[in-house]
Amino acid sequence: MRKNKVDIITLGCSKNLVDSEQLLSQFRLNGYTVTHDPEKVNGEIVVVNTCAFISDAQEESIRMILSLEEARKKGRIGRLYVMGCLPERFRTELQQELPFVDKFYGKFNWTELMRDLGKPYDNASSTGRVLTTPSHYAYLKISEGCDRTCSYCSIPLITGRHRSRPQEEILSEARQLVAQGVRELQLVAQDLTWYGRDLYRKMALPELVERLSDIPGVDWVRLHYAYPAQFPYELLRVMRERENVCRYLDIALQHISDPMLQKMRRNVTKADTYRLIERIRREVPGIHLRTTLMVGHPGETERDFDELKQFVEDIRFERMGAFAYSHETGTYAQEHYPDDLPDDLKRERLECLMRLQERISGEQQEAKIGWAFQTLIDREEDDFYVGRTEFDSPEIDPEVLVFKENKLRIGHFYRVQIESAEAFELYGKALKIA
Repeated sequence: MRKNKVDIITLGCSKNLVDSEQLLSQFRLNGYTVTHDPEKVNGEIVVVNTCAFISDAQEESIRMILSLEEARKKGRIGRLYVMGCLPERFRTELQQELPFVDKFYGKFNWTELMRDLGKPYDNASSTGRVLTTPSHYAYLKISEGCDRTCSYCSIPLITGRHRSRPQEEILSEARQLVAQGVRELQLVAQDLTWYGRDLYRKMALPELVERLSDIPGVDWVRLHYAYPAQFPYELLRVMRERENVCRYLDIALQHISDPMLQKMRRNVTKADTYRLIERIRREVPGIHLRTTLMVGHPGETERDFDELKQFVEDIRFERMGAFAYSHETGTYAQEHYPDDLPDDLKRERLECLMRLQERISGEQQEAKIGWAFQTLIDREEDDFYVGRTEFDSPEIDPEVLVFKENKLRIGHFYRVQIESAEAFELYGKALKIA
């Protein structure tokens, strides 16, 4: 165990990661050595930032906490604190089941940890962060919470109503990040498209993105996560006109059959969805769409699933993920629908959908052979430099493996010509600095 060292472990989404980075900054301001590496935990203080979105995430969080308690018994770590979505939702149960944890903090009161340790919390540096990502990109959270009422989703139970951050605060943080060397801003929120309705009584995301793109030094702005109902179409003009706004949109659609969309309480129809995608692609030529789909929601029939497969065939998403429904305590679906599909059928449908997407992705990747793309280099490995195009978000999307013919710099852009492709990787050579 190392004295005066703090380890923070983040589970779950990039929005959690932003909270962890702010907490790391506060610890550093108070003189601690800070790290963010779950493989090398040996601090006198360890903080686990948890996820509770679905049961698998909850179980992962519990396993991590239990493993850290074993490490403490062996003298490898000191005090153990747990924060984030899991205690926000299940604090009473956790205190009873995991009494060895020194203290639990929820999604929004984690700033009290510094006070409990007898250390000041520097509000003037509340947007300061110790980046855990490569120094050339960062996640920028523009809101908390969600006003949607999707049947399966526990997020509103954890985070509450949608709360937009003021534009000036977001812009100030963006400038701080750029001053640290950040070139790519990954905008994140539970629902980007709702941004501004509470503060400004209007859809303010297009204006915010436009203002962020005006900041000198911002080379890319990328958008996660949009919602299909009440989509702010003015955003498409901004994406089309601003070269540093990536032609990329992460928009979770979940399903396509009208019976499922109604049961899911999505406030959108099959016809609406097809029209939305057609308009996005028409107004932003070349855009790459990422979506997330769900299988196995209560009541999903073979006909519903066949419609979903046909939807994937029709639209040919450039990026797609999927997951199987699970009953989550307190959600509308858990309280109103029986979980009537067996797990093996859910897995079968999930695997079928992902096989379909793998074929589509492979065909789309092969179509890029011979093209040259501006590519941001993220890291160096033994045989390749690894980068991304504007169509790829870190960690979840395909990467570009660049042959080591010339010395390339991490965090810089190069024009890369694609020479071969696999379903989830491109291979190419750097032509020149973009």
